[in-house]
Amino acid sequence: MHVGAVLRRTRCFVGDVDQAADALIDRALDGRGGYACLANVHVVVMASRDAAVLRALEDAWMVYPDGAPVAWLARRLGHDAASRIPGPDLMPAVLGRGRVAGLRHFLFGSSESGLRALEQQIADRFPGANVVGTCAPPFGEIDGSHLAVIAAAEPHVVWCGLGAPKQELWMARYAHEAAPAVFAGVGAAFDFLAGSKERAPSWAQEYGLEWLHRFWSEPRRLGPRYLATNTRFVLDVGRGFVQGEHEDPSRP
Repeated sequence: MHVGAVLRRTRCFVGDVDQAADALIDRALDGRGGYACLANVHVVVMASRDAAVLRALEDAWMVYPDGAPVAWLARRLGHDAASRIPGPDLMPAVLGRGRVAGLRHFLFGSSESGLRALEQQIADRFPGANVVGTCAPPFGEIDGSHLAVIAAAEPHVVWCGLGAPKQELWMARYAHEAAPAVFAGVGAAFDFLAGSKERAPSWAQEYGLEWLHRFWSEPRRLGPRYLATNTRFVLDVGRGFVQGEHEDPSRP
């Protein structure tokens, strides 16, 4: 399956970060539950080749284009107002804007020390933001056993920082059991907001080069992944254009 076909089969969000935050807050307050995925190149490529990841994106309440290449492809497919919605931008926007509505947040993922640092940063940057619970699942024990802790805290939003594709698969399997909370998989946003990892400078973000900064920061861990998935994305997009898969049928 071409990467363009993945986006066609999902509810791809169209708008900017503030609009994305408002949409997530509205969903959290209306009690319908569900989950949102933030799809970067890595996730989209995996979904094009892994049926379970594809189903997770298809069943999501919303898929936010996390990354300039994915947003560009969404625009090419006819979503003219699509823009990149990175987790490290969406999460702070919801934390800040959700204070007026009394939004309750739960942090799921990372480590105990990482969650403590994240909680402190949230308290410092967003006074009044209500974090009602945290859970750092032991490695290899990411299952439904944590739902009782989440349900007891009665959150509006459950932020998942498990990394891809663990968080997508976990939300697809368990999010419906924790309704009316809405889940959002934001991956490395936990590390960036906690200050344990340095985010790319604003100019790199603006020009879609945030991935390059992350590569230089963690070459051993991210190098093989970026080499494989970025190459596949580019080749897939190229093949899609040749075969007409990435053209917006509404355009002449």
